[in-house]
Amino acid sequence: MGNIDRIKLNRKRLSFLVPPVAAALVGLAPTASADEGGVPFWFSGQYASFAALPVSPGWSFPLQGYYYNASVSGDEELRPGNLVTAGLDTTVPLLLVQPTYAPSTKVWGGQLALGLGFGWGNNSADASVSITGFPNQLNRSDSVTGFTDLYPIASLAWAKGNNNWMTYVTGDIPTGNYDPDRLANIGIGHAAVDAGGGYTYFDQTSGREFSAVLGFTCNFENDDTDYQNGIDAHLDWDVSQFLNQHWQVGIAGYVYGQLSGDSGPKPSDDGLKSSIASIGPEIGYSFTMNGQSAYINLRGYREFAAKNRVEGTAVFATFSLPLGHKASKASQ
Repeated sequence: MGNIDRIKLNRKRLSFLVPPVAAALVGLAPTASADEGGVPFWFSGQYASFAALPVSPGWSFPLQGYYYNASVSGDEELRPGNLVTAGLDTTVPLLLVQPTYAPSTKVWGGQLALGLGFGWGNNSADASVSITGFPNQLNRSDSVTGFTDLYPIASLAWAKGNNNWMTYVTGDIPTGNYDPDRLANIGIGHAAVDAGGGYTYFDQTSGREFSAVLGFTCNFENDDTDYQNGIDAHLDWDVSQFLNQHWQVGIAGYVYGQLSGDSGPKPSDDGLKSSIASIGPEIGYSFTMNGQSAYINLRGYREFAAKNRVEGTAVFATFSLPLGHKASKASQ
């Protein structure tokens, strides 16, 4: 499986370390919903195959396309910002990028990687809406196109045989398109810090791979709404198998839940928690482009068991190409 060797030795990490989908979906969640807007900072599903493998030194420019569609029935009450909705359908397409640099000098024996993620996209929502403080209800549609927040990230990874470990810290700089009185937003309106670690088992001989990443999010208060999300916990995972030198198939999923409740200006805001799980298929293809190892990954997630948040279907399409080093003849 020479091409699998090339993936490990010359590619950048294949997971896309950016959590902008949360920013794009703010304004969709049940008021009986935790994580203001019902969608947390963490971009669930961003980690999948090879999540903990050390990256190759040099520059990389991961690209990711994302599509999400979710709905909430009319018997659910939602409160995005200063609006209250009952019944909602939303669609979010995004294009995300994360320029990343990995220095050649080791840090504590591990490979350091520094990146900054951001994206551009659209959020469209249709809902039955009432305005806080007004008795009348109306049907309303809203759509916004613009930039997401900024997402700096630093990670450190180690490898020994088939075993790989990684730790990371990331966060949210609220620069995206956000308005608390709008039904649809691309920006969460508050800062956040997230840290965690992961493990990848990768047997290059058999082509078997397993990855899991666990992390925790600490949210700052949203000054526009005086609302603060609780502490979140999240687990992204995948199991995959290479069928030959190029093709890979697998199953991916994620689990998310709040460890502590929210707090807000209303008594009903305090103590709210949300949770959700998801699972879906994954397919990958590795190849060489301009003498460098490239990789495409496509995966879909169907969410279920949602509590106090929206529930839908997500699709990720990731393209990763290292820019710093060409693949050696030995690895080809």
